[in-house]
Amino acid sequence: MRILPTFAVGASVALVLFSLYTAAFGVLPDVMQRGIHLSLAIIIVYLHTASVAFENGNRWRVFALLSLAVLGVCGAGYQAVYYEAVVSRYGAMTDAEITIAAVAVIVLLDATRRTIGWSMVVLALVFLAYAFWGNLLWGDIAHRGYDLKRVLSQVFLGADGIFGTPLGVSATFVVLIVILGALLEGTGASGVLMDIAVAMTGRSRGGPAKAAVVGSSLMGMISGTAVSNVLTTGTISIPLMKRSGYKAHVAGAIEAVASTGGQLMPPIMGAAAFLMADIIETPYTDIARAAIIPAALFYLAVFSAVHLEAVKSGLKPMEPSEMPSAKKSLIEGGHVLLAIPAFVGFLMVGYSVMFSSLWAIYVLLFLSCLRRGTWLTPRKLLSVCKATGDAVLPVALATATAGIIIAVVTLTGIGLKFSSLIVTLSGGSLFLALVLTMLSSLILGMGLPTAAAYILVATLAAPALVNLGVDLLAAHMFVFYSAMLSAITPPVALAAFAAAAISGENPMRIAVVSVKFGIVAFVIPYFFVLDIRLLGVGDFSTLIIPVASAALGAMAVASAAQGWLAGALGWLLRVTLFAGAMMLIFPGTITNIAGLAALAGVYAFQKFAKPADPVKSPT
Repeated sequence: MRILPTFAVGASVALVLFSLYTAAFGVLPDVMQRGIHLSLAIIIVYLHTASVAFENGNRWRVFALLSLAVLGVCGAGYQAVYYEAVVSRYGAMTDAEITIAAVAVIVLLDATRRTIGWSMVVLALVFLAYAFWGNLLWGDIAHRGYDLKRVLSQVFLGADGIFGTPLGVSATFVVLIVILGALLEGTGASGVLMDIAVAMTGRSRGGPAKAAVVGSSLMGMISGTAVSNVLTTGTISIPLMKRSGYKAHVAGAIEAVASTGGQLMPPIMGAAAFLMADIIETPYTDIARAAIIPAALFYLAVFSAVHLEAVKSGLKPMEPSEMPSAKKSLIEGGHVLLAIPAFVGFLMVGYSVMFSSLWAIYVLLFLSCLRRGTWLTPRKLLSVCKATGDAVLPVALATATAGIIIAVVTLTGIGLKFSSLIVTLSGGSLFLALVLTMLSSLILGMGLPTAAAYILVATLAAPALVNLGVDLLAAHMFVFYSAMLSAITPPVALAAFAAAAISGENPMRIAVVSVKFGIVAFVIPYFFVLDIRLLGVGDFSTLIIPVASAALGAMAVASAAQGWLAGALGWLLRVTLFAGAMMLIFPGTITNIAGLAALAGVYAFQKFAKPADPVKSPT
């Protein structure tokens, strides 16, 4: 019986058509647009789960799941149906709505648990508990106390809470970007990008690993999520890396860290970038422009680390017979990639992200008709809709659940208290505040998609940095980076777990090695806070020296992490090189000269002095 999976695909089709229709003819009032979006996401979750239960012969479970789907739709869609009545009461809540809101919250948390696991749900429950019983606590963290009706009103009614800005971003910007990405995938664009990446790098040492880095950075322009990048490019790159001589855990780690960085890659970044644009009220084009230099430094460092790993492991270039023809791929499917510059072009002339995405979709649909190999047949279009639904689920449910947390933060004022705590613990030291913020971001982001993790840290931690005088954009870029890095940071590293499924290695081992390959991503955010020029702020002439110095420093960080420069580095030389790298990235002529001197000294020592004993790589 295929009726439940068919209905799930039908719900995904409805989600795509609804999103395209409202993008073309005008979005509905906030709570209506967001409520319908969330309702469709909940339907898809429970239909997927019910179809699995049916295949296992558990009919009562199927009935229970479908009942939850109905309750979820009633809760999520309530304000869309009774919009005028709710608005006319100016947020006043009826007794019946208390029950509806409670059921909506319970079903939302259950759907979130089924989609992205317990981490987000536990956080939401902790915040709800704080809303109800925070008056029993002590000191500054206590509040005056709120009853069930007041909390549920804040969480459920109006265009705040569950139906707040984060879900609004998912229901408008993100879903259209996901549709565009799914269409590009359906036309074979990802295969073309990987063929180009392999052709560009295959003739050098460690070619497949470099192809993973290049391919994942290009794929970031399509998907913008770490796990989907791993599952897309990793199925090609990880087996290629293993065949070329990379150990399985190294291959998985390279793919995980390269795919994580895809969320940084303009022009189409991850969902968190669109959330950032909305939260700090900055045009998305400014966010994308600010991300260019940090993304380039990140991939330069990862590429350098991959090259050094290949050199010290004695790996050879790919055989010519293994390399695809980039020319053939471009001829057969390269035309569909023109949809990406079309998207950028619409943004550049001043259209909104939503409108630019819509027109890029129109352009792509036209381009796909030009060659038979890229035709979007009805079967492919159904696959695109299904892929869109699957990709939107974690974002829609995570942003809706994050709305619960934000509602409690707004109601109780705990956000200000958290920010004050960071400022107090740091003693006014910006560096210590940055360290505390990154640590809290990594902890809060464990097991969460980057978008959900960013919402939390943007609400709780970013204001502390702004209070210490950090530029608003730099503060949010800092927490964005920190939230993103939770995808490769043990113990819960989603990208590493995805890579482990393909490579067949232990995910914890992959996560640890991923941190080593991506160590520069943990470093760069500190420096663009100190030097706003690394976010592209300033005239071009003022950017040349700091960017060039930071690029050299990023490569030196990779070299120190890998323990290899002109040869194997002993620990003393590694520490010296790392210190020099920090000085190269740090703003200032004197520190840059000192860093360059340290780098030159380490290189000269290796070239002209007795070489240090080789050190085994921890990988």
